[in-house]
Amino acid sequence: MIRVMNVISDTNIGGAGRVLLNYLRYAGRERFETLVALPRGSLLKAPLEEAGGRVLEVDGIADRSFDRGDVKALRALIARERPDLVHTHGCFSGRVAARREGVPVIYSRHSAFPVPARLRYPPGRWVNKLVNEHYADRIIAVSPAAAKNLTDGGISPKRIAVMMNGVAPVVRRPQAEAEALRRQWDAAPEDFVLGILARLEDYKGHMDILQALAILRDEGRPVKLVIAGVGPYEQKLREETARLGLEAQVRFLGFVTDVAPLLSALDLQLNASYGTETSSLSILEGMSMGLPAVVSDYGGNPWLIDDGEDGLLFPTRDAAALARAVARLMDAPETLGRMGERAEEIFRQRFTGEIFAKNIENVYLDTLKGAK
Repeated sequence: MIRVMNVISDTNIGGAGRVLLNYLRYAGRERFETLVALPRGSLLKAPLEEAGGRVLEVDGIADRSFDRGDVKALRALIARERPDLVHTHGCFSGRVAARREGVPVIYSRHSAFPVPARLRYPPGRWVNKLVNEHYADRIIAVSPAAAKNLTDGGISPKRIAVMMNGVAPVVRRPQAEAEALRRQWDAAPEDFVLGILARLEDYKGHMDILQALAILRDEGRPVKLVIAGVGPYEQKLREETARLGLEAQVRFLGFVTDVAPLLSALDLQLNASYGTETSSLSILEGMSMGLPAVVSDYGGNPWLIDDGEDGLLFPTRDAAALARAVARLMDAPETLGRMGERAEEIFRQRFTGEIFAKNIENVYLDTLKGAK
């Protein structure tokens, strides 16, 4: 049995936590035991245990990447549990602790963002390469965009395994249930319902979506928008909704735990991110039930949506182009239906939880083989 200790510093359930949960659902339990070190009181504890992980609560590490005290605490935990491998998710303290305890270490890069000049050019580039390659035997990049971030900062491509996320398929709810939910949103039968499922942060592009919605509204198109998620940008988004006179078109849903009813009630999913986007889990969940998406051409989005196949791409930060893409699909229901069928096919071919878990475990085995 190969014992893998995952280290994650999240106190809430974010993208990295959802990726870990998706892995656990399809883990090869006959060969791998999964331990998870996380901050005491993290909201991830219960769902990880339900998914079959053994949770180890740690005092400290909460929502921070590095702290000397965290390294000490994690070293003690690793020494006690003696895992064969440590896999970190945004916790540099875990990488340092594993290396000091002589345990092979992998870390996953879950985000993509413009690499600052201080890391693109020497001496910062050299330091970044030295630190990252010393404290990781392998690096998992969850999209080619994340891998490019790493290589732009000097890290060798030989250290990187590109691995797109995978998710459990979401079962489409009955039409009557979807229609009832649309009525709760005050959507008329003729309304075309758009949705974005993302944390409410400025870089997620909600403002661009609101501007596109205003364009569609001004063209006389029957559109509704539902915004699922929470975050520090909510008040500004509500103010912009009021400024644009979109109160009748927009519904804020807050945090949604069960996405199946929501996705089932949408005609189209949107993603307008212009920062950190790598492999959107909500886009993948929509694809699993045949829901097309219109997404920005930023980060990992172009590796999820094949333009014209399972959705459309639009130039990042271009609200008018987003509006045109939505209008195009509103005017072509046959195309929209075909894209939905293609989205489900592409999901089964490339993005299932089984494929993702197998790829992760292959990296584990390759890393251990190299370490030995």
